[in-house]
Amino acid sequence: MRISTGLKFVLSIVPLCLCAQGQNAPGKDAPIKQAQGMPPRAAPAEYQAQAQAGTVTVAAEFTGHSVSTGQGTPLSTEDYVVVEVGLFGAPEARLKLSASDFSLRVNGKKTPVPTQPYGLVVGSLKDPEWEPPAAPSKSKTSIGGGGGGGDPSDPNAPPAPVKIPIEVQRAMAQRVQKASLPEGDRGLPQAGLIFFPYRGKTQGIHSLELIYNGPEGKATLALRP
Repeated sequence: MRISTGLKFVLSIVPLCLCAQGQNAPGKDAPIKQAQGMPPRAAPAEYQAQAQAGTVTVAAEFTGHSVSTGQGTPLSTEDYVVVEVGLFGAPEARLKLSASDFSLRVNGKKTPVPTQPYGLVVGSLKDPEWEPPAAPSKSKTSIGGGGGGGDPSDPNAPPAPVKIPIEVQRAMAQRVQKASLPEGDRGLPQAGLIFFPYRGKTQGIHSLELIYNGPEGKATLALRP
C-alpha cells in the first residue's frame, strides 16, 4: 500500500534530517524534531485569502502540486496538493498549532479532505533540478544477455526504474520539514505548508475551501485553484 511505503521512507529519512540540522544523534528517549515553518508574510493580505477565527486571522494560498519551500526551485508531488498558511494575532499572542486543524473541501464535496503529515509526502517528492543519469547505450553485439534485467537488444523492453540517490531524497525531506507548519504552542505570527492527498490535475479543481477548526474557533477560506 502507498501509506506503508511512505512510512518506511519516513522512518529511514527522519534521522537523516535530524543530523543535517546540527542535532546530536538522538538518544533512546530523545524527541523527534518537528516541522519548523516558513517566515510569515508581512500581513494576511499578502495571501490569496483571509478569514477571522476568534482573535486570530487565518490566511492561505493554494500552490497546487508545487511545494514552494522558500529554498531554491520549488519541488513537486503528484500525490498531494499544498496550501501555504499563515496565522496572525495581536502582539505577543500565542496559539496551539496543529496541521490537523485544517481540512480541504474540493469541488464542493460533502466531506472535506484531512491533512497528511509532511513525512508521508516526502516519498512522492520530485526535484526538477535533478536529472537521472543517462541510460547506458545498448550494444548490438552483446553476447548471452549478461544476466541483466531484460534483453538489451529489445526496443520494447521497459526502461529500468530510476532510483533517486539518498542524498537527493534527504535534501528534499529536509526542505519540506523546515517549511511545514510547526506544531504546538507558538507565538504568532506563524506560517508553513500543509498537505492534502490529491492525485488529479489541478485543472480539474473548480472550487476550493480551506476549513480551519482550531482553538480560536472556525473559519472557511475560499481559495483560487
